[in-house]
Amino acid sequence: MLKRLYDWTMAKAASKNATTWLAGVSFAESSFFPIPPDLLLVPMVLANRQAAWRIAAICTLASVVGGIAGYMIGYFLYEAIGRAVIDFYHLNDQFEVLRQKFVDYGAEILIIKGMTPIPYKLLTITAGVAKLDLWVFIGASIISRSMRFFLVAALLYWFGEPVRNFIEKRLTLVTSAFAVALIGGFLVIKLI
Repeated sequence: MLKRLYDWTMAKAASKNATTWLAGVSFAESSFFPIPPDLLLVPMVLANRQAAWRIAAICTLASVVGGIAGYMIGYFLYEAIGRAVIDFYHLNDQFEVLRQKFVDYGAEILIIKGMTPIPYKLLTITAGVAKLDLWVFIGASIISRSMRFFLVAALLYWFGEPVRNFIEKRLTLVTSAFAVALIGGFLVIKLI
């Protein structure tokens, strides 16, 4: 099933409606869809590196709006829909741990984990269940998702095809290193 979804996503990246598909996949991935938007973002930026920033902005905006939908599922519809999404992806253990952490460190968790390949739908639904302030959620989502998608776009813009293989093989490493740098920045700010 995932192979078919992957093939479908790659075909959409090459279509004349690729931007619309990117927005749709970015929106859906934030609340229920299993395929990350990077699978459209990467080939689209490589095909038109001059549009990298516009493509990353579309991906970010759609992901944040989709994240709001995921938040609403968690806030209002967890028992009806959210639990089924969490169960489908076998994320129950992670959900319970995250729910408590969101109460204490909601924005920080969303910013840091929102840049990683952790399923964003887990974060958005959990933030809604934990009743994280909606404006804090939106602000943290804008920061985390823009850092993730603009980082990928920037690497592809500057380095092109060679970085594609590196990103696809080591996406977790790339985003984790960026997250470590970000955490270090927050620690320095708190110490000052």
